[in-house]
Amino acid sequence: MGTSLAFHYIFAAIGVGFPMLLVIVEGLWLRTKDERYYRLARTWSRVLLLLFAIGAVSGTTLSFELGLLWPEFMRHAGAVIGVPFSAEGFAFFIEAIFVGIYLYGWDRLSPLAHWLCSFPIAISGALSAAFVTAVNAWMNTPAGFRNDHGRAVDIDPVAAIFNPAMPTEVIHTTLAAYVFAGFATAAVYAFTLLREPANRYAGAGLRVAMLVGATAIPLQLVVGDISARFDAHYEPIKLAAMEAQFQTEAPAELTVGGIPDDATRETHWALRVPYLLSILAFENPHATVRGLDAFPERDEPNPVPVHLCFDTMVGTGSLLLLIAGWWAISTRIGTKRPGTWLARALVASGGLAFIAMESGWMVTELGRQPWIAHGFLRTKDAVTTAPSLDIAFYGFTVLYLFLATTLAWLLLRIRTDEDIQVPAGAIAESR
Repeated sequence: MGTSLAFHYIFAAIGVGFPMLLVIVEGLWLRTKDERYYRLARTWSRVLLLLFAIGAVSGTTLSFELGLLWPEFMRHAGAVIGVPFSAEGFAFFIEAIFVGIYLYGWDRLSPLAHWLCSFPIAISGALSAAFVTAVNAWMNTPAGFRNDHGRAVDIDPVAAIFNPAMPTEVIHTTLAAYVFAGFATAAVYAFTLLREPANRYAGAGLRVAMLVGATAIPLQLVVGDISARFDAHYEPIKLAAMEAQFQTEAPAELTVGGIPDDATRETHWALRVPYLLSILAFENPHATVRGLDAFPERDEPNPVPVHLCFDTMVGTGSLLLLIAGWWAISTRIGTKRPGTWLARALVASGGLAFIAMESGWMVTELGRQPWIAHGFLRTKDAVTTAPSLDIAFYGFTVLYLFLATTLAWLLLRIRTDEDIQVPAGAIAESR
């Protein structure tokens, strides 16, 4: 399930973030009549089709795995989280319908009507991700039911969807999708500029991608800080694992880097900043921050992977913010082409965005352990006991590698070219 989610998460994020790029680039064509934006939109629609198809395949796999790998979880929680899963299905259907209209409507709809068809794709993609994320948030802060000796009764689906963790987690995940889509696309065009400095479309594609990525990354860091404060109040044990906070302290130091040692209950080779964790968590330099020692040992998540993934997420996010600022200042928000070193940094930013997104997901999942639904159902009690799962694991891993290889091969064959016919009335410009 973890392998499937790690693979699918890429396409779920692209499904949220990439349609926003299409909305912007086609809108720029309508406004400026610059034929480069039109040809980019036509090219990106092909990319959207490929990514949507692979995402649908990997998402379907996950829907089967929920029932096959987690039968006890679905038996106990299915009645509570069934509504958001159903709503996600409706959002996906709407997205699929408008993807079809968008792809086949280039020469059949007016330019304005065609552009308007991109909005439902972007909105329904975001809603689809929001409903799934609401389920994940529910697993962190279960709500909307009463626990009657392990049975969920008196179910309130609305309260389940709008559980305490839902607002911050949905916003955080949505912004992560925009960050990833923006920087990943920017990395492609920055690489193109390094190889083909005279490419007419790379500069325009890079600017549109960075407008999304550079806007989303500072917002993401702000929302990330809000999420950490939420954890301090609602999920303090997760915060303790994230910060490798073994001991309850007042005031509490912020632990930057280092390797937690669960045996000695210490974090080695870390940089410690006095008072900062208390300030970040409670806006009070003398506030008490509970450590892992304040909770039963059987309920502790493993602080080693949680802390390392958290530091990786924060570190890569901070680097992305620096690259975004560098791009905005040196190119005057995209009006000038980037220099060689900035282009190289933008190429690296695609990998950094991927690492930040995946490590953030790992923090969410590993930080909840040993619970699949915190305080309600433990992971060991929810998983299937069916034998020979290693065979299915290897089989699905091979399948994902095949899909990833095929996708990479197909994407490399897509190029923006002069053969794409621009509607009459477009003004060709080269900037």
